[in-house]
Amino acid sequence: MSDTTMREFLAEHPRMAGALFTILLLLTQAGGAMAGNNASIAGP
Repeated sequence: MSDTTMREFLAEHPRMAGALFTILLLLTQAGGAMAGNNASIAGP
């Protein structure tokens, strides 16, 4: 999808811009949580 078609699509569907932002925010938060999941220290 080119930049102009994405811009046109979001201009026609402004609520989709908020939905895409929310999905992107959730994915970045989930990525950090998954990366920190294996950072445990094994006890003696």
